[in-house]
Amino acid sequence: MSSGEAENGTSPLVRRLGMAAAAVVVVLVLFAGLKWFLYARTHVTTGDAQIDANAVDVTSKINERVDKIVVDTNQPVRKGELLIVLDSATEVARVAQARADYQLAVENQGALTEQGTGGVAQAQANIAGASAQVPLSQAGVAVARAQVRVSQAQVPAARENLVKARADYDRVVSLVSTGDLPGQQLDAARAALAQAESQYRAAVDGLTVSRADLAAAGQRVAASQAGIGAAQGSLQLAQGKLTQAQAPSQVAAARAELDIAEQNLAYTAIRSPIDGFVGEKSVEIGQTVGAGMTLLTLIPDSVFITANFKETEMGSVRAGEPVDINVDAYNGVKFRGRVLSINPASQNTYALIPAQNSTGNFVKVAQRIPVKISIDDPDPSRYPLRPGMSVEASVKVR
Repeated sequence: MSSGEAENGTSPLVRRLGMAAAAVVVVLVLFAGLKWFLYARTHVTTGDAQIDANAVDVTSKINERVDKIVVDTNQPVRKGELLIVLDSATEVARVAQARADYQLAVENQGALTEQGTGGVAQAQANIAGASAQVPLSQAGVAVARAQVRVSQAQVPAARENLVKARADYDRVVSLVSTGDLPGQQLDAARAALAQAESQYRAAVDGLTVSRADLAAAGQRVAASQAGIGAAQGSLQLAQGKLTQAQAPSQVAAARAELDIAEQNLAYTAIRSPIDGFVGEKSVEIGQTVGAGMTLLTLIPDSVFITANFKETEMGSVRAGEPVDINVDAYNGVKFRGRVLSINPASQNTYALIPAQNSTGNFVKVAQRIPVKISIDDPDPSRYPLRPGMSVEASVKVR
C-alpha cells in the first residue's frame, strides 16, 4: 500500500466494489421504477377501498318477549338455522281460538246449507203440487161452463112450458065459468100450471147454481195459480238462503284469521335468512321486542370490494376489467377480481348535505365514484376477508 492510498483510507478494490454496488442499486431502482411506470400506465389504483358485504338485519315481525337466544356473536350460521325464540304462549292460544272459530264457521255453513237445500226441495215440491192443481181446476171450469150452457138451455124451455100452462089455465078457467067444461078440468089445469112454475123455478135455480159453480171453479184456478206464485216466491227465498249459506265469506274470514294466527306463531321462531356469521347482537333474553326491531346483524359469506376512484381515473374503467387486490391484513398476498359495476353517482351525492357546486365560495375537489369489485376464488379458511378491511385495488384499463 502506497502512502497516498493509506492517506485516503481506501484501496482501489474497495472503491471498485463500492462503485459496482452503487451501479447495481441504480439498476435495481431503474428497473423497479420502470416496472412501476409500466404498471401505472396500464392500471388505475386507489387505497380508498375496503371489503364490503350486504349485511342483513334480522328483525322481529311481532311484538313479543325474547325467550331464548340460540346463537352468539361471531358464530357461523346456515340459512334456516334457528337464531332466537320468542315467547309463544299468547300465539298458541290465538291459534287454538282461531281454529275453533274456523271449525264453528264450517259447521254453521254446513247446517245452513243443508237447511237451505231442504227449503229449496220443499219449495220445488210445492210448485209441482200447485202446478198439478191448475189443470184439474181448469177442467172443473170447463165442466162448470158446460153445465151453465145446459142450464141456460133449460130455462127457455121451462119458460115456454110455463107460458103455455098459464094460457091453458086461463082458457080452462074461462070455459069452466061458462059451463063449457066441467070443474074437474080446472083442477087439472091448475096442477099443470103449478108443475110448469115449479120446473121454471128449478131451471132458473139450476142456472144460478151452475153460474156459482163456474165462479167457484174460476176461483180455484186463480187459487192454484196464486199457489204457484207463492211457491215460486218461497223457492227464490230458499235459493237466496242457500246461496248465502254457501257463500265462503264467513268461512274464508275465519280461515284467514287462522292463517294469520299460525303465521304469528311461526314468527316466534326467528331463523337465519342467509349463510354467514352473527356480526352483532342487539337483544337479550327477557327483553320485549317490537315488530321491525333489529335483533341481530348477519354478515354473509360472500363479500366484495367497494373501491372509491377519483373521477379523473374513471374514464377507462369498465365493468368486467381485471383487478389486482392487496389487503392490508395480508401483506404480500395477491388477490384477483373483476369490476362488477360502477355506481351511477359519486359518494358526495349520497351525503346528508350534498355539496352545492354553484355557490360563490366553491372550491373544486375531485369527486370519488364507488366501484364494486368481485374477489375471484377467495380462500376464507386461510385468508378470511371481513367487511371493513382496508384494501388497495388496481384496475387494469389498458
